[in-house]
Amino acid sequence: MPKNSVTRRDVLRTLAMGAMGGSVLQLIPLQAAEQVHHMVKQEKARAVAGKYRPKFFSAHQYATLTALCNAILPADDQSAGAVQAGAPEFIDLLTSENKQYQLALGGGLMWLDGLCTDRYDHPYLSCSATQQKEILDLIAYRKNALTDAGISQGVEFFAFLRRLTSDAFYSSEIGIKDLQYEGNTFLREFPGCPPVPES
Repeated sequence: MPKNSVTRRDVLRTLAMGAMGGSVLQLIPLQAAEQVHHMVKQEKARAVAGKYRPKFFSAHQYATLTALCNAILPADDQSAGAVQAGAPEFIDLLTSENKQYQLALGGGLMWLDGLCTDRYDHPYLSCSATQQKEILDLIAYRKNALTDAGISQGVEFFAFLRRLTSDAFYSSEIGIKDLQYEGNTFLREFPGCPPVPES
């Protein structure tokens, strides 16, 4: 490979760093997000049985991430959810090349399991649905960190994960269909501006 060619690692690092500065979506520019979805498809195509293998997260962390993405944007009667849209793969691929994401998400998942173990004697995935909802309701609102400073890391983690999950979903084919976005349309002739109503 020529010395000045761009590698997959360079692309992911650049996308993740650009994501830290804001975007058209919440964290990641739309074109960058589309590129990550494309890279995930390539990873699946190369994998045995077309199944994505996590690049950064352990099997347990990835399963927890998947459960959280499902809780954030579940499937409903109108649309598939974040998991079907590839949010866990999207997040893992970005995280694999970004130290800040690794600290925020890896540390956040460890924090979540620690809190669940302290409260329920189980990590998050082993908690009942009621216990999981109770924990997520606790860390979903910044105001809760004002009365319990011990959950501030969890509140920040969950806010960051929600934004990433949302970006992953709404930049995917499923998310774009959910928005019913049809793109720019061609007009054979421009009918002009509608009349301005008189005041």
